Amino acid sequence: MSSAGLSFENPVFAAYAAYSSLVILKLFIVAGYTTYKRFRVKVFANPEDVKGNKGAVARLDNPDVERVRRLHRNDLENIPAFLAVGLLYVLTGPSPGVALWHFRVFTAARCFHTVSYLAAVQPWRALGFGAGLLTTTSMAVQVLMAGAL
Repeated sequence: MSSAGLSFENPVFAAYAAYSSLVILKLFIVAGYTTYKRFRVKVFANPEDVKGNKGAVARLDNPDVERVRRLHRNDLENIPAFLAVGLLYVLTGPSPGVALWHFRVFTAARCFHTVSYLAAVQPWRALGFGAGLLTTTSMAVQVLMAGAL
């Protein structure tokens, strides 16, 4: 393939770059939402963050803040794996159509997982998580098959 590799002329890499940027932006939005929740309920993780915020306390047990924090942690556990495996997957020279669907499904699954997590609804949250995990696993298996063990 003449447009293989890490170039925006490679449609697979271009799609990977775009969808990776979307999930990274989603990760940053969740981080910002965590901060928003902390300021809204005046509950912070560190004593020094309480200074200058009248009525604020340092606690790690506020259910609203902890839900968003757990969501953020889940993103931090799943999105970097997608970024690493997805980049290796691009280097295997996959079909552009198949690769695009991997990237689309992962991105949609993580967004769906976020909405489901914040709404506290099951089994939807688990389905969003599972779809993202399955997508990353599929790419990882293909990378292993292309590699030399």
